Amino acid sequence: MLRLGSIVLGVADLPRAAAFWEAALGYVPREAPQEGWVVLVPAEGGGGVQIALGVSESPVQEHPRVHLDLYAGDAAEQAAEVERLLALGAQHVDWDLYPEDPDFVVLADTEGNRFCIIDTSHP
Repeated sequence: MLRLGSIVLGVADLPRAAAFWEAALGYVPREAPQEGWVVLVPAEGGGGVQIALGVSESPVQEHPRVHLDLYAGDAAEQAAEVERLLALGAQHVDWDLYPEDPDFVVLADTEGNRFCIIDTSHP
């Protein structure tokens, strides 16, 4: 049976992207960065999904087919996490596909990769 090992994001500025995701998720490099790659893992160990960052020249997709969903426990935590991530260098995305009463906020990392902060308490 297969299992999910890593989520891979393309980036142009590897050190900047690694610093963002390390601070955003509390991850650390699994090993010293390789030529054009770094794999980040949870600092506390115990498994979990790895984030692999690889240097890429492909453009960021306005409406990507794959993205990360990061969960917050409620609306207050969601708002606090959005502000924290913005302070780390994330940017709000002017998302044209928001539903009427969204449980998510769309952000982009320092490289433009889209991700969502989800309020898991939202009905």
